[in-house]
Parts: sequence; structure tokens; C-alpha cells
Amino acid sequence: MTGPSTIASGIASLPVQKISTDSRIATFDPVVVEEPLEIVLEYGPAGQRIEQTVSVTMRTPGQDLELALGFLFTEGILPGITALQAGETSGAAEDTAEGAIDGQKAIRIALHPSATPDLKKLQRHFYTSSSCGVCGKTSIESLYTSRPAPYRQAPLAINANILYHLPALLREGQNLFDSTGGLHAAGLFDRQGHLLAVKEDIGRHNALDKLIGFALLQNDLPLSQHILLLSGRACFELIQKAAMAGISIVTAVGPPSSLAVQLAEESDITLVGFLREQRFNIYSGAERILL
Repeated sequence: MTGPSTIASGIASLPVQKISTDSRIATFDPVVVEEPLEIVLEYGPAGQRIEQTVSVTMRTPGQDLELALGFLFTEGILPGITALQAGETSGAAEDTAEGAIDGQKAIRIALHPSATPDLKKLQRHFYTSSSCGVCGKTSIESLYTSRPAPYRQAPLAINANILYHLPALLREGQNLFDSTGGLHAAGLFDRQGHLLAVKEDIGRHNALDKLIGFALLQNDLPLSQHILLLSGRACFELIQKAAMAGISIVTAVGPPSSLAVQLAEESDITLVGFLREQRFNIYSGAERILL
């Protein structure tokens, strides 16, 4: 038996003992990759540029640029795509080790010289785990500092029948989950229920950051006429990120937390939970769901 190897972006083949009541089989199994990514922000006027590490996040490799941009945007550090310095973003390219600093994969996001980031908004510890981005926050109060005022949105109402089909469409787009069974996903749909994009990651907040970063690169923000579907539960930080992106309707296969419901109400977000098996619960903004 040979050693473990990477078989696809975000997936590694590792040795495993498969045990049943009457057998023991030594083989290899696809396992989701979890690796650190250092997000470095470059900013300041020409000739006085500053590089500062703003986070080290544990993530599944793939769409690192989208992840970094989505993270900086939802933290209130990156105001929009026009704040980027053209041609100056570099680092951990897809499936490569470029941008490694002392063996650590890193990506550098360069802001335009005229852009002045408010790093006080970034109330995080240096290290963020893949399981819970909110764990890195220094206080509950700091969670609200980056939250925008509710977007002035065009009216959006959808038929409940549209929601019933979303989980199956999201599941069809989860290619890495098919191989490993170990990733979260965030899916973006239009108001007719057509799937526009799916992003996967071992961290639920990373998956959403990748999705928002994707929309940022497409210059599609705010996403006020779109539906977000989360493959797991809806926690506070995910609702905060959705609010930053101007998403009107957030749905989740799992349940929400009490703080998530509170923030959804304050941010004028329709929040749907337990969306599965042709049923769901509405926790806020019920007027947008037509029965």
C-alpha cells in the first residue's frame, strides 16, 4: 500500500481500516482537506504600502481568492470591488503552493492607494477555526460593528413551492460532498429558484464567504433579489454575512439559533429553517413567502 495522496482539489486519499462484523479491510478513503490560509491585506499610499495579516483561517483549498474577498467584505474591511488595486492580488492560487510564507499558504489582497481600511472593525483573534468563525470574535458587541443598515430592497416575494426544490438542487451541486460526505455548502439561487452557484468548504462560514466573494467578483452585490440556502444550521455569523451581502431570503436545511433569528429580524431578512422533506419553518419575514 502506498502513502496518502491528493486525488482532487480539496480531497486527499488516506489509509483507512474498514471494519464490519466479519471483516477488516485495509484500503484508502477520500477525506476532505483542511489546511490553513493566511489572509494578508496590503494597503496605503504609493511608496508607503503596508502588509498586515488579518486572519489565518482553516479551510478546504479551492477558491481562495473568493474566500479572502468574501471574508474581507463581510468583515467590513473591503467596501467593494472598486477598492481593489487592479492586478495586485496574489497568493495561494488554486491547487498550488504559490504565495507560501514559511511553509504557510497565504493570499495577499491589495487595496487601491486611495482606499483606507478600518481595521478596528476586524475584532478577531489571529486564528479562526474552520468549524466556527464566531469563535474568533472578541465580544458579542463586536459582531454587530460591521453590520450595515438594512438595504433598501425592491419588493421580493416567492412562492413556497420554489423553496421545496432548493435542497435537491444544492445537493446535486455538491461535488466534493459526493466524494467525502464531510463539507458544508452555500448555494445561491435566483428568485425563480434556479441555482446560480454552489461553494463548499469544511467551514460553514468559509463556504458562504466563497459564495459572497464570487458574487463580489461578478459585481452582483447586493444580492437583494436572490435566495441563499445553507446546507446546515443558520447561526448568527452566517446571517451577519448574508446581511452584509444584502440577501433578502436565507434558507437552511437545519435550524437557526435564537441570535440568528434576532439578527434576521433586525436586518429585514426572511429566515427559513428545517427546509427539507417538503416542509419548512419561517422565523422572520414571512411576508416574502407566498403560500
